Amino acid sequence: MHISFLLHNAYGVGGTIRTTFNLAGQLAEHHDIEIVSVFRHREAPALGAPAGVRMSHLVDLRKKSPTYDGDTIEHTRPAAVFARGDSRYRQYSRLTDARVADHLRSLEADVVVGTRPGLNVQITRQARRGPVRIGQEHLTLDSHSYRLRREIGHRYTLLDAITTVTEADAHAYRTGLRLPGVRIESIPNGVPEPVVAPADCDSKWVIAAGRLHKVKRYDVLVRAFADVVAVRPDWRLRIYGGGDATGDERQALHTLIGQLGLHNHVFLMGSVNPLEAEWPKGAIAAVTSDRESFGMTIVEAMRCGLPVVATDCPHGPREIIDDGNDGRLVPVGDAAAVADAVLGLIDDDGTRHRMGRAARAASRRFDPALIAERHEGLYTELIGRGGRHHSHSALRTGVHRARGAVLDGMYALRHKAGDALRKGRAA
Repeated sequence: MHISFLLHNAYGVGGTIRTTFNLAGQLAEHHDIEIVSVFRHREAPALGAPAGVRMSHLVDLRKKSPTYDGDTIEHTRPAAVFARGDSRYRQYSRLTDARVADHLRSLEADVVVGTRPGLNVQITRQARRGPVRIGQEHLTLDSHSYRLRREIGHRYTLLDAITTVTEADAHAYRTGLRLPGVRIESIPNGVPEPVVAPADCDSKWVIAAGRLHKVKRYDVLVRAFADVVAVRPDWRLRIYGGGDATGDERQALHTLIGQLGLHNHVFLMGSVNPLEAEWPKGAIAAVTSDRESFGMTIVEAMRCGLPVVATDCPHGPREIIDDGNDGRLVPVGDAAAVADAVLGLIDDDGTRHRMGRAARAASRRFDPALIAERHEGLYTELIGRGGRHHSHSALRTGVHRARGAVLDGMYALRHKAGDALRKGRAA
């Protein structure tokens, strides 16, 4: 089976890149796999290229490269195909529209897989008849803007399948959109078995990891740890993760740590790659997010033998943690509940060790080999059926294209109206 993945930028760092690399590398053991990156900005992938996977790119952003191959004008024109509601829209252009179209129309593959909404839309509009079309959702339907949800609701009708990383999000797709005949399948992310020894859960460290962003609610975790330290001053907290370009969240956390007198107890460790070796240094992991699209750090911690205290937020934690068996679920935003759960594990060595062993055992269901088998089974089934879009009548395809033209026209009018309004205000 020849499977082609389309990524925004395979040379960066991020959860979508990492999970795509894990899946592609596993599938490459039995199939012909390629990853096509729309953009390339460095010599080698930051996460390391997956073994056995061919990699290529469509637009080269490296300084010493002929960046746009003479297509500078097209690069300055806004994209007309890439979904306007996608958060990466401003990075796309008529140039990327053309490069992706050329790639998709010449692609000789059995399956083509998009990895973000904008690229999924391009697959529905530009892929030739033949390959099975898969759209992956690495975030959640509910987290997208109204504009993007509307475009998804229309464009995704020409996909063969959508895969989500949680069953909760699959349910949102099934009930929130009208996508007749499109297979909607929940397949979680794969997390490799650690190469380091598992945690013994005897250290006096709590570990948290993830980008420094407001949605992660590290302020809740820091406040909770102030309550922990008041009872158990011998315990400490490490938070791993980089912030945004402004550094505002990191500064806000530094300020909060100072206000609570926790300089000797809470440490902002910055980005560490790979993070795998850091988990076993802890005895407990903590996740206090307002929402998660899946919860990769939860699984990573569990695979290293740590029990996880996590907020019961949408969408992932409840599908990963068995509350009371391999971790604890607490209400969102409740610092006191987080502190109580952490102290409960600190004060009960037997429970902490038992939960750590249970977490490691339960997390094996996320092994990349098992996850790849589920993707492989879906692709094989859809290929066997010939792909949904093969059965589309010319009339039905024409109707979709006509509706798409209307949608494009509406967006173009809104864009022009917005430009006119801004020019009027400037005058």
